[in-house]
Amino acid sequence: MEIEHRKDVKADIMTVKGRMDAITTAEFDKKIEEIIQQKGNTIIVDFSGLDYISSAGLRSILSASKKLKGKGGTIILTALKDVVRDVFEISGFSSILTIHESVEKALVEI
Repeated sequence: MEIEHRKDVKADIMTVKGRMDAITTAEFDKKIEEIIQQKGNTIIVDFSGLDYISSAGLRSILSASKKLKGKGGTIILTALKDVVRDVFEISGFSSILTIHESVEKALVEI
């Protein structure tokens, strides 16, 4: 998995590429925690390059969402490929997390 991070005026933006599974999720958790510790309240995760997500990845995203909500923040997921979107829909996560078509649309909604 490859993770890039940049700061926008409105949010921290993470771009995640590759696979998010039991092995790679720790890297995602570490990066999210760093952003939260730096007072990042709104995190937009660009999943346009994510090819696969396992239950470990879903758990990681849910955990990050709960941490951010506890601090008055939010996590917004964007650009899910069909195969990844299906996992979110089947698991019910699409109804409890905010998902937008693109980073640009998410930034407009903030």
